[in-house]
Amino acid sequence: MSSALRDKIKRFLKRLIVVGLSSALSLMAIAYAMDYVVFRYRVTANRQPFGQITVTRYDAVPQKNGKTQFIFNPPEAQTCVHALFPRAGFTPCWYLQRHTEQRTDF
Repeated sequence: MSSALRDKIKRFLKRLIVVGLSSALSLMAIAYAMDYVVFRYRVTANRQPFGQITVTRYDAVPQKNGKTQFIFNPPEAQTCVHALFPRAGFTPCWYLQRHTEQRTDF
């Protein structure tokens, strides 16, 4: 293979990587912006931007003998936001529905 052909292939691959990364970054920025606009609309129009999910939290306390003691707290309702990304300091409801048990390690 000639060096001119190798150079063309390298330039093509570099361009392909740059275009792919910039496209992915642009799509993420657009998704984030649209999610923000929809969230702000829901807040201003009072269209239930927040929800509540029942979450069980428990603490994992290591003991000297190498075992772990689990201390379970009663289930509690946790506020979440109906959005793709975290908004207003709250976790998205789609994520919280999948992670209803939350462990705290000490």
